[in-house]
Amino acid sequence: MQPIIIPNPEQLNKTIANMIKDGPAKLHILSDFDQTLTKGFYKSKKATSIISHLRNGNYLTSDYAEKSHALFDKYHPIEIDSKIPLQIRKKEMEEWWKLHFKLLIDSGLDKKTIIRSTKDMVAEDTLDFRKSSQEFFDILKNNNIPLIIMSSSVGDLISEFINQKGVNSENVHIISNLFEFDKSGKATGIKEIVHVFNKHELEVKSLPIYNELLYRTNVILMGDSLGDLGMVSGFPYKNLIKIGFLNENKENNLEEFKKNFDIIITNDPDMGYVNKLLKKIIG
Repeated sequence: MQPIIIPNPEQLNKTIANMIKDGPAKLHILSDFDQTLTKGFYKSKKATSIISHLRNGNYLTSDYAEKSHALFDKYHPIEIDSKIPLQIRKKEMEEWWKLHFKLLIDSGLDKKTIIRSTKDMVAEDTLDFRKSSQEFFDILKNNNIPLIIMSSSVGDLISEFINQKGVNSENVHIISNLFEFDKSGKATGIKEIVHVFNKHELEVKSLPIYNELLYRTNVILMGDSLGDLGMVSGFPYKNLIKIGFLNENKENNLEEFKKNFDIIITNDPDMGYVNKLLKKIIG
């Protein structure tokens, strides 16, 4: 399989031409986090998600890891199987997230654990951004292009991770699952459940940057699943380029990706293609 697949080159070129004409002032990026900004496979094996490091470490109660893995083994195959009707998958994901977040709270999650597990993840090098991601973040920062990260993971972990990696800046915004904490820093609840199949339902008007996004009507959307396509539903756009990172289950998902994404990136490469596209648009 070729690493870059473009189902409709003519239409894509028209959209790129429109974005070039409008320039960077009209552009913003809407991206998933795990296996989109981060690698799908790392050190010759499937990359951990940002929350899986917490699951695999000895940070919470002794039975947390076993119970969490049991949930993953039950629900993850449903998440990645595009042959299962979307409504069924959506219902199953809602159930998984509720059970897992309750488990995290019951297992003693607190702010100190979030910081410690993220520091360990960076130090142990178990998860990383795709190569050339530093250039990606720099291009966006230097051109004042907003990056909206919309993730079904834990937003508190993502925020801490991008801080640890030194790529956080004022143009980066996160929409994700955020915990509520008591005065001692212990997690007591979840503000809003975000999973891979309900991103189209999220309220984006609460973002401080929302009024600016109303003006930035050209969007590059990046994700690794069909559910990520829903991220753009809350944004008014004029021109849209959808980039799909097809990291796994290629045989079952390729045809659906071709129907839904403008650019399909396979073989888990670096951010080189995306960076070239950005430079082309920015001029």
